[in-house]
Amino acid sequence: MSEETRSETYAELAATGPYGVRPGHALITMVEPHPGHEYAYNRWYEDDHYYAGAMAMPWMFAGRRWVATRDLQLLRVPEKSAVAQPVTAGCYLSTYWVTDGRYDDHMKWTVAINKRLNRDARVYRDRTHVFTAFQDHESTVYRDGAAGPRDFHALDHPYAGLVLEVIDAESPEQRPELLEWLLSRHLPKRVAGSPAAMVTVFRPTPLPGDRMTYVKQVEGVDTRVTLLWFLEADPRECWDPYFTTPEDPPMGRRELLAPFVPTVPGTDKYVDQLR
Repeated sequence: MSEETRSETYAELAATGPYGVRPGHALITMVEPHPGHEYAYNRWYEDDHYYAGAMAMPWMFAGRRWVATRDLQLLRVPEKSAVAQPVTAGCYLSTYWVTDGRYDDHMKWTVAINKRLNRDARVYRDRTHVFTAFQDHESTVYRDGAAGPRDFHALDHPYAGLVLEVIDAESPEQRPELLEWLLSRHLPKRVAGSPAAMVTVFRPTPLPGDRMTYVKQVEGVDTRVTLLWFLEADPRECWDPYFTTPEDPPMGRRELLAPFVPTVPGTDKYVDQLR
């Protein structure tokens, strides 16, 4: 068994490279199961793919699934989105943290394992990747300063909801200006006194050329910014006034504002509320 699994190689790898707890990278993937496949997709993802295709892989140290029931889907804006067409598409969201400095190592493993899962017929076909991208962590804005959970706790802490926000700068040259506006002016003002304990800010990275063909290449790599708002309240209870009239970015366009609640692992809760 040792020779088959190359245990000695694992011992060598453990002695090298960064192994901190900072989420230097993330996988954020929003998926729409095809009509009639909601239950089967949910059971495949929960019972197999969440573990074999994600959490069991090196350097992916935290993960959580989220769901948008039909009433949550109908809260999304804008109506015409560059991310989701229609804007209600993508009822499941999965978020994962990858150890800072281990992106390349993780990507080599994830491409290889997904090819193996595909060969072994352990990939569910009746789904559409609406928004799937690995992302580099830019910063985290906290509502309560040093008090409370840090961003590396966010996917384990029992937050009541999450809002995915995607903003496109008008040009690659303006994304640094957009980030400066978000981090120094907009987000600190938005989280103050709000139900959002923190907002994590990411920049998408291109998927490797040898990715699985059913996952489309990432769009807006040079212009896009992805935000995850971690809420201490159900988003339905705080959508108005915190998310109905957000200030528009002066140098870009908000392409998606989408609320979710956490799934209940091992159950089919909410599956009957997706349509």
